[in-house]
Amino acid sequence: MELKNHCAIWAVAWGLAGALTGPPSALYAEPYELSKSDVMEPKAIASVEVSLFGVKLGDSEAHAVELLVNEKIAGVKAEQESTFIFLLDQRKPTGPMAGVRIQDGKVDLIFINNRFAYKARGVFRNVLNSESPDEIRKLLGKEEYGDENVMGAVLAYDKQGFQVNYLGKDVNIEFAPPR
Repeated sequence: MELKNHCAIWAVAWGLAGALTGPPSALYAEPYELSKSDVMEPKAIASVEVSLFGVKLGDSEAHAVELLVNEKIAGVKAEQESTFIFLLDQRKPTGPMAGVRIQDGKVDLIFINNRFAYKARGVFRNVLNSESPDEIRKLLGKEEYGDENVMGAVLAYDKQGFQVNYLGKDVNIEFAPPR
């Protein structure tokens, strides 16, 4: 009888330990390939699961160069400058539509802007085509903090690892490791 109680106590203790030390819920987010996935639930997105043509945060520089520069991506021209790999729309190569930043040999930032909207899928396609910060909030929910003024707005979703910068018709989304 005493052995049964002892085993039950250990089972409860191990269950609690697993629940308390398990990974944060952001790690259970759905994988989201910016150019393919139709994820529409913003809470299901975490920057650690976001990829740009197969490149994710934390990937090596060699992997990013292989997938973004060496591989041919339809309609995209890649340029590597300093710590950035920029992706330009071949139809209108006026500026980068997306890219990554590499620090210490690893991808530490992924960005997309409204020029990428025609390639984006899911909720971020709608965000990139938004007409106002309020429209972005309707799509993503209330930001954790931000700044809004006559020039534009910064909407930070740090727990999920992304930030939206809105400046009139220019919308930029940056993905970085969650804080």
